[in-house]
Amino acid sequence: MRRSPKPIVVFLFIAFLFSSLPYFVIIHAGHLAAGGGLLVTLLMWCPGVAAFATCKIVRIDFASLGWSWRPSRYVAWAYLIPVLYALPVYVATWLFIPGSWGFPGRPGIATFLLGLPLLATVALVGGLARTLGEEIGWRGFLLPRLVGQFGFTLGCLVSGCVCALWHYPVLLCADYNAGTNAAYTLACFTLMVFGDSFVFGWMWLRSNSVWPAAMLHASHNVFVQAMFDRMTAPAGKALYITTEFGCGLVLTVCAAALYFWTRRRLVQPAAVLDQASPEAA
Repeated sequence: MRRSPKPIVVFLFIAFLFSSLPYFVIIHAGHLAAGGGLLVTLLMWCPGVAAFATCKIVRIDFASLGWSWRPSRYVAWAYLIPVLYALPVYVATWLFIPGSWGFPGRPGIATFLLGLPLLATVALVGGLARTLGEEIGWRGFLLPRLVGQFGFTLGCLVSGCVCALWHYPVLLCADYNAGTNAAYTLACFTLMVFGDSFVFGWMWLRSNSVWPAAMLHASHNVFVQAMFDRMTAPAGKALYITTEFGCGLVLTVCAAALYFWTRRRLVQPAAVLDQASPEAA
């Protein structure tokens, strides 16, 4: 039975309404570091708070957002997947673009022996606390209802479109970008998010849990933004290949998306939606 679109409309309205305040302050300041980074945390929790508010308004059980940690193997895979699709891009860049390998302003040995392990573990915990806010909204609430309306393929694409649009204000009007051509940045970021939406979607529907999506998001941010980007100097065309705004991750993330799309029959969206979406038209 097709679900009512009302929860989707209410959620999107509240999510973008709540996001408008941190948007305004970040854009006014011109950079994400405004407020010591707390504004970014606030922004990332706007979708989650919107999900809670929508559940309250339309009388949906909070448990439908998917709080179970089991099966934990999906959480473990979610940690590894960003490494698998990001590392080839950066290794190829370091090998073929002279001067692109380096730790600007950072001692190499200390970074390897202390900095990188701390980023991959301790920093991940802080990142998980932030990405959980987004994933409660985008995957815990929005995705299953989009799949209920449109099916797996279109549902994932629409969720990716919403997620990309939500990032556009700080991408275009602040410094959430690599400083390359704006049209190129926008295109690469959008395609990468579209690809990731299939990975996130498959993980959620397969596990019926928000935790793999939150871990995948946190791992992506740590390994791509905090680790590999900082290990890459802007030599030659490196910025056009690396970062979330280059073509490299578009290729590898979309390859991962194709893999998960071919395995879409392994997820059972109908069964998940019966649990997650008691409302129906």
